[in-house]
Amino acid sequence: MPRLTLLAAATAVAFTGFANAQDLTPQELQVQLTQLTQEVNQLKQQQAANATATSSSKPSASAFEIGGRIQLDYNLFNGAYNAEHNGSSAQDIFPRRVRTFVEGELQDWDYKLLLEFAENTAEIVMARMRYSGFENGPKLQFGKLREDISLDALTSSNHIALIERSSLADTMSPYFRWGVSAYQYFPSTGLRYALGVYKSDAFGSDGKDETDDLNYALSSRVTWSQAKEPGQVLHAGLWYSARQMGGDDLSASFARGELRETNTRLINYVAGGETAAIDNLNQAGLELAFQHNALLLQGEYAQRNLTTQDPQSVLDGERYQAYYLQASYFLTGEQRSYSKGSAVFSQPKGVTDAWELAARFSSVDASSDFQGTKAQTYTLGVSYYFNPKIKVMANYIHSSVDGAGTIALVGNEDVGDAFAARLQYVF
Repeated sequence: MPRLTLLAAATAVAFTGFANAQDLTPQELQVQLTQLTQEVNQLKQQQAANATATSSSKPSASAFEIGGRIQLDYNLFNGAYNAEHNGSSAQDIFPRRVRTFVEGELQDWDYKLLLEFAENTAEIVMARMRYSGFENGPKLQFGKLREDISLDALTSSNHIALIERSSLADTMSPYFRWGVSAYQYFPSTGLRYALGVYKSDAFGSDGKDETDDLNYALSSRVTWSQAKEPGQVLHAGLWYSARQMGGDDLSASFARGELRETNTRLINYVAGGETAAIDNLNQAGLELAFQHNALLLQGEYAQRNLTTQDPQSVLDGERYQAYYLQASYFLTGEQRSYSKGSAVFSQPKGVTDAWELAARFSSVDASSDFQGTKAQTYTLGVSYYFNPKIKVMANYIHSSVDGAGTIALVGNEDVGDAFAARLQYVF
C-alpha cells in the first residue's frame, strides 16, 4: 500500500475516533486510543507485506564486470629449442596473452565472455552460461568451457607460479571446448565432481567424422580436499577423458618443452616416423597437492592410450605418459588461495610487495620403438608481486631430448637452455 494511502487511512481512523471525544470519559478515551494504535499498526504490516510480494515478482538488479589481462613475454633460447638453426641463440619479445572479459549475473544465472586478441584477429576463448538454481544440487554450464582436466591446466594463467604450464598440461588438456558440463562440491565430505560432454575438435581432430557427424569427448574429474584452516590444504584428484577422433591424424607435437614461440617443439610422437589416423583416444590422470602456509607442493601423472583406425598400425594401442613435480614458496610468507568449489589454487588475495620462488621437473614420453621423442625439463623461477594487478616473472629452463626420433627432430642438439621473463598486468 502506498504511503499516501496509509496516511489517508490513518487520518480517517483518527478523525472517526476523535469526533466524539468530547462525549467520552478518560477511560473510554484510552480504549479508543489503543484501538487506533492497533489499526494503524495493521495498516503498516499490510503495506510491508504488499511491498515484499511486489519486489519478489521483479528480477533483481544484475551485476556486471569488465576486466582482462596483458602478458608481455621475452624469451632467449638456444640448443634444442632452436635446432632448425643449429642450436644458435635466438630471442623474441611478444604478447603472450591479451585478453578481456565481460561477466555478469542475474538471479540464478551468470555468464562470462572471454576474448583473446592477436594481430588483426580475435578469438572467443570462453563463452559460458551457468545455472546455479538447484538447491543443494549441481551447477550447469553451457557454451565454450574449460574442460575439467589437470590441476595445472585448470589453474588460471594469472595465477601460475611459473611462466608456462607443465608439458603434461599442454599435452593432455584441450583447454576450452564447446559443450555442456555439471559440477558440484559437497562441503560435508570435501568431495567434488565434474562431468562434461564436448565437441572433440582438439589434438588434430576437426570435430567431425567421415560422415560429417560430430565427434564427442566425455571428460570427468573427481577431487577430494581438506582445507580446515587457511594455508593448510590437502588435495587429491582423478580425471578421465574419452575422445572420438573420427580417423583424423593425431597432431605431431604434444608440447613445446615449456617455452613459447620456439622454432622446435621438443615432444613429437611423429619424429622419425609417420602420423597415425586415430579412431579414439583415452586419457587419465592423477593429481596431488599439499599446502602448508607459504609452501605449495603439487604433482601429477597422466597417460594417453591410442586406438588407430588401422588395427595393424605399429601405433595401435600405444601408450604415452607424462608427469611433473612442482614446488612454490613465498619468501614473504603469503599463502595461495584454494577454491573448494573449483578445486584449484590461485595467487594470494591482496598480495602486495611479495616474492615467490618456484621449481619444477617434468617429463613427457611420446616415444615408441621406432619414432617419437621424450623430453625432460627443469625450470627455476622467481616472481615479484608489486600488487594484485602487476607481477614480474623470470624463469630459467633446461630441457633434454631422447628417444628414437631425436636425430630426426633436433639432430645433435639434444639439450636446450632458455631464459624467459614476463610482465603481467591484470585489469
